[in-house]
Amino acid sequence: MSNKWLDFIKNRNRYRGRIARQTLLQYVFALIVFAVLFVFFGVWAWDILSGIEFAPVRAFCSWVRDYALFFGGLLFLAGWGLVTYYFFAKPLRYLDEIILAAEKLSKSVEEPVVLPPAMKHVQDELNLIREQARYHAIQVKEAEQRKNDLLVYLAHDLKTPLTSVIGYLTLLRDEPQISDRLRERYVGIALDKAGRLEELLYEFFDITRFSLTAISLEKERVNMSRMLEQLASEFEPVLSQSSLRWRTDIERDVEAVCDPDKLERVFDNLIRNAACYAYPDTEVFLSLKRLGDSVQICVKNAGKTIPPEKLSRVFEQFFRLDSSRASATGGAGLGLAIAKEIVELHGGSIRAESADESVRFIVMLPVL
Repeated sequence: MSNKWLDFIKNRNRYRGRIARQTLLQYVFALIVFAVLFVFFGVWAWDILSGIEFAPVRAFCSWVRDYALFFGGLLFLAGWGLVTYYFFAKPLRYLDEIILAAEKLSKSVEEPVVLPPAMKHVQDELNLIREQARYHAIQVKEAEQRKNDLLVYLAHDLKTPLTSVIGYLTLLRDEPQISDRLRERYVGIALDKAGRLEELLYEFFDITRFSLTAISLEKERVNMSRMLEQLASEFEPVLSQSSLRWRTDIERDVEAVCDPDKLERVFDNLIRNAACYAYPDTEVFLSLKRLGDSVQICVKNAGKTIPPEKLSRVFEQFFRLDSSRASATGGAGLGLAIAKEIVELHGGSIRAESADESVRFIVMLPVL
């Protein structure tokens, strides 16, 4: 969007120069036409008056001839002044039109801006701003609606694991004579439900933090290779639960200046996303390469191909590929949005690709 605004400023300056040139050319042309008409009608009027034999008229012509320069100059200056006033007032009228159009845009972006034909380019730019404002308003409204829906879903989902935890703990309290095997089973179920409850609470906290705080960076020189190797090791149990295995291609001793805690969250989100949506008994691919002044990190999994219309939205706030509210893998839809913000704060980029039943996220980060 920032590039569009830069383009708009450049276009505005170019159009402003175009209006100035057009007004100046029209002004010069009008002065030339006025001078020609002034001389033509002056000579024409003098010829007519000179041919009249009526004594008072001849006396008037004689008097005018004596003061020709004065009266001619006075009339010429008066005409010149009127022409100049008209063309000086013209930009002010344009400015009034733009101010009225801006007031109209501030009140409503539903109706298109209409300006005089001479300002069609300005009209087009203002209507472009209007369309952008409408687009952003729709995006904000949709994001807010998705967030509200998600909060409702999460609040509903909190009840299920909480009820199970309370139920099984109540059984353990009320039935002290149950077998050790059954006790272990109840404790295991209660622990699983408590873990799910913890995940849902973290999602609530993510929504609150994302809505109320801005992400700031604390950069330092970091060995990216070690960071990713450590993350891969930590995720071994998570992948094992889904019958997944690692395939890594991490270049040795790649360093970069970055915020390690924030980037760890980025890679954590990408790996969790891969683990959630990967087919069972497949590989999750993790790579790190140094490419000139940048580093490239790739996380790839075998999974259902993401349609293009959804792939373009995976980094939107509160957007979830799995819209089922009861899904155990359905997060708050903030992980990728936060990852994108962190990567861009580092001056990097992140993109998603999906084809032939595979999903790949590619992160590019500057070394310095």
